Amino acid sequence: MSSSKTAIHFVLNGTKVSAEVGTNQNVIELLNQLNYRGARESCGQGLCGACTVLIDGVAFSGCLEFAAMLDGKEVRTIEGFEKDGVLDPIQEAFIEAGAFQCGFCTPGFILMIGQLLDKNPNPSEDQIRHYLSGNLCRCGAYPEIIKAVYLAIGKRKTSNSLHQ
Repeated sequence: MSSSKTAIHFVLNGTKVSAEVGTNQNVIELLNQLNYRGARESCGQGLCGACTVLIDGVAFSGCLEFAAMLDGKEVRTIEGFEKDGVLDPIQEAFIEAGAFQCGFCTPGFILMIGQLLDKNPNPSEDQIRHYLSGNLCRCGAYPEIIKAVYLAIGKRKTSNSLHQ
């Protein structure tokens, strides 16, 4: 039995994209098909954060969302964070703080931190920990991740003051 396909059109990291998706295809499967591999399916239950993508600026578990729901939406993945070869301040902070070991969870953490800092540019440590509680790091780099958030806050403030 063949599954039906649906044509969708959306914006992926600033670029208009068209795709044919199966009715049961999830967002991660579509991103893999399009050669975007930063978001990864790990638990398959939306519990670990490795599959995080931003859809219209809101974090979603890409393993749980059907690709067809992207029609007309704006999607941002980790690949959309750097601009013209320049890393986002959050990415720079992760490198400086050594906030990753294997790197498997890193894209999801960076996307969540981006969303957090867009909503609250100066969160407390408790707010950071609460916000990131849906992302798991099997390597245990949590102290470095918290340090990276604070570094990113400073980098964003510096970047914003330079562009004003």
